[in-house]
Amino acid sequence: MSRKVLVVDDSLAIARQLTKIIEEFGGYKVIGHAKNGAEAVKLFKTLEPDVVMMDIVMPMMDGIQSLRTLMRLDPKAKVVVVSSVGGVGQKVEEAIRLGARNVISKPFEPEKVQSILERLFEQE
Repeated sequence: MSRKVLVVDDSLAIARQLTKIIEEFGGYKVIGHAKNGAEAVKLFKTLEPDVVMMDIVMPMMDGIQSLRTLMRLDPKAKVVVVSSVGGVGQKVEEAIRLGARNVISKPFEPEKVQSILERLFEQE
């Protein structure tokens, strides 16, 4: 049984890269891609992913607003924030306060992505 992952990023190139990395581990399947936070909320409700990998900086509804909404919908949601290196320090701190489980920096290091995903499910 593979875990379902929703990728949220306004950059199609980044979303594809992250999808490729996640699916190469085995045990994970990317079941959807949202281009902004509003789409992420809709897809979260319909697809019921096990994990959401969410960019912070996006048009319409950013990752912080979307994270707030997701945590209201499901306080146990597993959301990992995706951030540009050194880009948005305060927003990353806010995301963790709001309930994000971890932070992954771009450019992605496959080993780090894998260890973060594995850590999410260690307690289960």
